[in-house]
Amino acid sequence: MTPERESTFVVQRAVHPRVLGIVLAGGKGTRLFPLTRERAKPAVPFGGKYRIIDFVLSNFVNSGIYSIYVLTQFRSQSLLQHLSEGWQFSGMLKSQFIINVPAQMRSENESWYLGTADAIFQNINLIEQSDPHLVAIFGGDHIYRMNVASMIDFHIAKQAEVTVAAIPVSREHASDFGVIEANEDGRIMGFHEKDPNAPTMPTDPGRVYASMGNYIFSTRSLLDLLKGDANTPGSHHDFGKDILPNLAGNAPIYAYNFETNRIPGEPEDSIPSWRDVGTIDAFYEANMDLNHVKPELNLYNREWPVRSTSYPDPPAKFVFDEDNRRGLAIDSIVSGGCIVSGGVVRKSVLGRGIHVHTSALVEGCVLMDNCHIGRRAKLRRAILDKNVRIPEDATVGYDLDADRARGWHVTDSGIVVIGREHSTVPLAAMFA
Repeated sequence: MTPERESTFVVQRAVHPRVLGIVLAGGKGTRLFPLTRERAKPAVPFGGKYRIIDFVLSNFVNSGIYSIYVLTQFRSQSLLQHLSEGWQFSGMLKSQFIINVPAQMRSENESWYLGTADAIFQNINLIEQSDPHLVAIFGGDHIYRMNVASMIDFHIAKQAEVTVAAIPVSREHASDFGVIEANEDGRIMGFHEKDPNAPTMPTDPGRVYASMGNYIFSTRSLLDLLKGDANTPGSHHDFGKDILPNLAGNAPIYAYNFETNRIPGEPEDSIPSWRDVGTIDAFYEANMDLNHVKPELNLYNREWPVRSTSYPDPPAKFVFDEDNRRGLAIDSIVSGGCIVSGGVVRKSVLGRGIHVHTSALVEGCVLMDNCHIGRRAKLRRAILDKNVRIPEDATVGYDLDADRARGWHVTDSGIVVIGREHSTVPLAAMFA
């Protein structure tokens, strides 16, 4: 270890390290179409009152990381609005901030971000100005809770230059992730980016050790790596494709086992939950999990709150108690401002301001804000984007061929998605 590097770790152990958080929130999220037609994936609503990006930001803030830049790029307006409404610190020290950073094309050829490393390199001035000991670079498009402080402690204890959060996943998903080869000490000896033939875990041939796309870098190492990669011909300028594979086996780079992470307020034997909601089916199942008696993702732990925008919504209301006209919600999440007026909601997640009218049935659905379900309408296994209005007597999810003919997206598993574009046109004619 060089004297400069040794002194860095002496400083980190002697005082609480200064950590700069950077959230990569610029992905298109094409596999979540049509929910991402007009918004970036991190801005997609989830769980009734949240946005996907709320989870990584909550993890940072709950872990004591208050200096955060959010790098945006594609279709960012919805995300920028959410950040401005719900994630602006006020009256705090200037070292405590959450600031969105739109793509500014600071590269020589004034390009959009070419890869994850290029996104950081084009904003390298923010790191140099902040002068942190460590930089936490996390993705903004996963649903999970994580005590980032534990990963930082691991990074410092290993005297690592880079630490990668990792989790075992089924080998059939190897092509979706960067796959890690690590020795018994956790040191990364190989890194295979989205390779379907990547090696499985030595102790479990049915699973691979997958990168979560969350990294802790020692600052000096990060700056050197970014500058070196920017000047490398043929590089994709991506952490997973270029930087990590080149470091594996050649530098002190370690895998942090996410399964060892523990959240305050949770039982010691609890298993951390992490979901890659990259497809409509995965997004749907993650929402449905919230309705279970003991869901994988606990949103009710007051010691580790999931933060979001606070709206002045009135309480949810359930009205009418008559035969065939009873307002009920069973095994469901119902957000503020909803009125279930003589209809039935079962195993569903309702966003804000939704109105379910008399004799309507909503079953196994995810409804985003301000949807309107007409009298006697029936919905099954459907996702409705914001402001969609379902007319009286309509059915959704019961005849998938008819649903496709109406121009709606239907997954292979039979989930019907009505996008936000249909909120601006009357749907009644589609059911005529």
